[in-house]
Amino acid sequence: QVQLVESGGGLVQPGGSLRLSCAASGSIFSIRAMGWYRQAPGKRRELVATITSAGSTNYADSVKGRFAISRDNAKNTVSLQMNSLKPEDTAVYLCKMSLVLAGDYWGQGTQVTVSS
Repeated sequence: QVQLVESGGGLVQPGGSLRLSCAASGSIFSIRAMGWYRQAPGKRRELVATITSAGSTNYADSVKGRFAISRDNAKNTVSLQMNSLKPEDTAVYLCKMSLVLAGDYWGQGTQVTVSS
């Protein structure tokens, strides 16, 4: 049993910042990668940022220079610092964990709304 718990979502004005956090618990033996995805109304789920257990990162072009992903392998947590937020960043943000020789696990998602 693996569980992901997300926090940090909310309402913010354009240009503002939010920090999302995700904590994993349960039968975790070997993490391949963790990441953040988002899904807006009428759009398909898209990758925002990922980070491997070794620390290598990958970002969507739309968030490069504005978002930063970080992780603490010892605590099985991953965070997403979001700066200079835009209305088009509005979406449900979901945390994902990929385990070696196992499937993917997803959090329930947290709503981020960027609006005046």
